[in-house]
Amino acid sequence: MVTIGMNYSVIPGKEQVFEDACAKVIQTMEGIEGHEASSLYRQVGDGDPVYLIVSRWRDEDAFREFITSDAFKKVTNWGALNILKGRPTHTTYRHD
Repeated sequence: MVTIGMNYSVIPGKEQVFEDACAKVIQTMEGIEGHEASSLYRQVGDGDPVYLIVSRWRDEDAFREFITSDAFKKVTNWGALNILKGRPTHTTYRHD
């Protein structure tokens, strides 16, 4: 099993749009082979809104298959153009 941390910096004022889009993506992920669970977190405090999606996957191959899918590419391209301040970063945590 692996846990993936996906970090997103959002344009101020676009928080609700981002949260709504994430809710739809997480709901879609529930039906994907190899996906176990996902949660959205928001950083508290001052400054630009920063979010973290934590996802558990059976293995890295299942996650890679998801992020290379056309559906994921469409939503990330839309996000990059409309609500994100920069490119998201991903961190992989392996559970042995």
